[in-house]
Amino acid sequence: SQRFAGPRRSGQAMIGSRLPCRAVLGRVWLYGMALALASAGFGVIATFITLFYDAKGWDGAAFALTLFSVAFVGTRLLFPNGINRLGGLNVAMICFGVEIIGLLLVGTAAMPWMAKIGVLLTGMGFSLVFPALGVVAVKAVPPQNQGAALATYTVFMDMSLGVTGPLAGLVMTWAGVPVIYLAAAGLVAMALLLTWRLKKRPPSALPEAASSS
Repeated sequence: SQRFAGPRRSGQAMIGSRLPCRAVLGRVWLYGMALALASAGFGVIATFITLFYDAKGWDGAAFALTLFSVAFVGTRLLFPNGINRLGGLNVAMICFGVEIIGLLLVGTAAMPWMAKIGVLLTGMGFSLVFPALGVVAVKAVPPQNQGAALATYTVFMDMSLGVTGPLAGLVMTWAGVPVIYLAAAGLVAMALLLTWRLKKRPPSALPEAASSS
């Protein structure tokens, strides 16, 4: 019986081994940063679209928010297997491109229909960002650390939404409401570049992270 005790304890040790929290953060923080940058687009739509419409003297801000919500939910329903087929990072980069176009349309809108199309595209673009990046982020760590990785990754979105409102409010006071949408488009463009860099050079050597990109 002693002959089998050693290998069994060794297997249990291997299964139970976990990365320290600092190592988990090191593996997922770049994915979290991309999520945080992209979340700025969601934040400025949800928080300031009413002020944007008021500044333009337009009606229909509530309908614009409805369009955003419908686009957000509808895109997830229409493309449930997109991440599995194309890979998380590829889907994220496509979503960033759509979100950038939407935010630029809102920021430069001269007519209400332009703003509505922009809001619709922003909702479509942001809809799959969280799951697309998240599926890659959690696979950058061993299975026993994936719960911690998901929690760490999610914090970046929470922090982004927490600071987007105050920072956008300062920019709006200084430069006007439309500028915050142009600034958000710039942040999403940074997320696109960061995700492209992650695709070329993943922060983890684990094969799962590379195969999910």
